[in-house]
Amino acid sequence: MLLAGYKIIAALLVFLASIAVIYPLRKKHAFKHAESIGLGEALASGIFLGAAFFHMLPDAITRFNQIDIHTTYPIPEAICVLGFLLLLFLERLSFIRCPDQPQKYLPYLLVFTLIIHAFTEGAALGLGGTLSETLMLFIAIIAHKSSESFALCVSLLRHELSLNRITSIIIFFSIMTPAGIALGTAIDTYALGTNGQLIAASFNAFAAGTFLYISTLHHVHFHKHSKDPQSMMEFCCLALGLAAMAMVALLGS
Repeated sequence: MLLAGYKIIAALLVFLASIAVIYPLRKKHAFKHAESIGLGEALASGIFLGAAFFHMLPDAITRFNQIDIHTTYPIPEAICVLGFLLLLFLERLSFIRCPDQPQKYLPYLLVFTLIIHAFTEGAALGLGGTLSETLMLFIAIIAHKSSESFALCVSLLRHELSLNRITSIIIFFSIMTPAGIALGTAIDTYALGTNGQLIAASFNAFAAGTFLYISTLHHVHFHKHSKDPQSMMEFCCLALGLAAMAMVALLGS
C-alpha cells in the first residue's frame, strides 16, 4: 500500500511538470532549450536505457517463463523490438513530405509518438515492484517531462496551430503518463492470474522497446553536439543514469 501511495504522488508530480508549460505558452514566453536541460535529458536517457536492460526486459522474460506458454520463441524480445520499431516508424513517417499538404499532419504524428511513449513509461513505473526501481523511473520521467512538453509546444507553434488547440493537446499529453501509472499499478496490484501476468509481461517488454528507442536513436537525433564539449558531458550523464539503474538491479538481486 505504501508503494502505491508513492506511485500516486509520482503521477501527480509528473502531471504538474507536464502541464506547467501552459502558463508560459499563454504568456507567449519563448522556450529556450538550455544546456542544463540537455544534461538532464541525457541523464534520463541513461536511466531509461538501464531500466530497459536491467529491469523491464528481464522482468518480462521471467514472467513469460513463469506463465509457461510452451514455446521456445523469444516472445518478450519480439514485443520489445515491436515497441522500438513502432516509435522508429512513427518518427520516420513524420519526415515524409506530402506534395499536397506537406505539413498538415506532421504535428499530430509527433503528438501520437510522444503519447505512446508517455503512456508506456507511466505503465512501466506503475508496474515497478520495488521503491528503488519506482524512484529511479520517476527521476527519469520528471527529468525530461517539462522540456518534452516545451519542445512539443514549440513544434506545434511552428506548425501554426491555435493556442486553444495546443492547450488541449498539452492537457491530453499531460494526462497520459499518470494514466499509464494508474493502469500499471492496477495490473501489478490486482492481476494475479495467468492473464494478468501475461499483460504485465507484455507491457514491460513493449515499454522496454520504447525506452531503448528514446534513449538511443531519439536521443542522438535531437542532441547533436559532435563539435561541442557538451557532448562528452551528456555522455557522462547518460552513463551515470545507466550506472544508477545497474546499481539498483544489483542491490535488488
